[in-house]
Amino acid sequence: MITIYEAQETLRMISEANLDVRTITMGINLLDCADDDYGAFCRKIYEKIARKAERLSQVGDDISREYGVPVVNKRISVTPVAIAASGCRCGDYVEVARALDRAAQTTGVNFIGGFSALVHKGVTSEDRKLLDSIPQALAETERVCSSVNAASTRSGINVDAVNRVARLLKETAAMTQERDSIGCAKFVVFCNAVEDNPFMAGAFHGAGEGDCAINVGVSGPGVVKHALESVRGADFETLCETVKRTAFKITRVGQLVAQEASRRLNVPFGVIDLSLAPTPAIGDSIAEILQEMGLEQPGAPGTTAAVAILNDNVKKGGVMASSYVGGLSGAFIPVSEDHGMIEAVRAGALTLEKLEAMTCVCSVGLDMVAIPGDTSAETLSGIILDEMAIGMINNKTTGVRVIPVVGKNVGDTAEFGGLLGAAPIMEVNRFGCAPFVARGGRIPAPIHSFRN
Repeated sequence: MITIYEAQETLRMISEANLDVRTITMGINLLDCADDDYGAFCRKIYEKIARKAERLSQVGDDISREYGVPVVNKRISVTPVAIAASGCRCGDYVEVARALDRAAQTTGVNFIGGFSALVHKGVTSEDRKLLDSIPQALAETERVCSSVNAASTRSGINVDAVNRVARLLKETAAMTQERDSIGCAKFVVFCNAVEDNPFMAGAFHGAGEGDCAINVGVSGPGVVKHALESVRGADFETLCETVKRTAFKITRVGQLVAQEASRRLNVPFGVIDLSLAPTPAIGDSIAEILQEMGLEQPGAPGTTAAVAILNDNVKKGGVMASSYVGGLSGAFIPVSEDHGMIEAVRAGALTLEKLEAMTCVCSVGLDMVAIPGDTSAETLSGIILDEMAIGMINNKTTGVRVIPVVGKNVGDTAEFGGLLGAAPIMEVNRFGCAPFVARGGRIPAPIHSFRN
């Protein structure tokens, strides 16, 4: 039972600290659309998505209006296309991407995820079709997001797949260069990808999921910062307790919205993802939380410890507020979507290497990082392999959403617009790694993966 005090407190968090439900994401299983006729398959997936998600956007808007909680985005995730389309007789999957894009437009969602392949141990012929289709698919669609899982703690790192992804990134960047290589902003490569992530670009509806599910992503960086202002100068135990209590309250709001969306859509509730995902808006920044903790700028000594504290206590508070906390719950540290991170890069406080260190303890990895367009495919492979290694060894999800912006160099700014924001071009280590990544094959799983 929600008390009057809790309702008033929630209203304050919304009006004063940018609390919102970042996304209601409907996961949809496409396996029953299988057909060896390529055109028939594309028609089936369009029709199923349009039917299942017909009321998704309206329900999100209704809940937002009735409860006063902003529901910013409505999204869809689907079964990884490399799996769902495996029975089709076709040369590539670009037409599938077009069908997904039309379905997203019809249902009124801003993104649809699942143009994906799981290649952490090997690559099938269907996976190859998917991978080869990514550049054209992302260049020709507006709302389709793509992901590849190239590593896991149990199987190791598929270096051949990583090298292939690096080359595809270069191609995607070139094909969307007139829009600051925005195609790469809709793609992420993972280690230990999760099946119930509601956030883009990495959302897909996993093979272990049911026919349909509602996963909700709640975000409140501004709420956490506002709460920490009241304990400025206090010890770490007090700081941790404050973050934990605040995360509990944020998650309860998400639980309310998720249950209501599930009931109205008659779709099972999946998970609440409590990820502190920033936006370009002032007051909605992870960087501002780190500064409130006592750092002059993100990137200063102590930054990795601060992110670890934040991530851990967000999760502790969230799991007490809902029985089904999942996805990637924790703290995101994107550059383009966080004005404070952008300022830290421009001030010289935050480098790519420091961001990498922070990813050891955040909830994902290198996110929305823009780099010079002339960065080689080999260097991209090295950057991705470093993140895959962090995820594999630490048994956590890590991802890389890096954008080599064609025609731009360090000091320039890439403009993506909307929620994706803008990003300063970050400097990349100038020393090479080509002979290392050219070894290919697979990096074996770590010794601690052998648990049964």
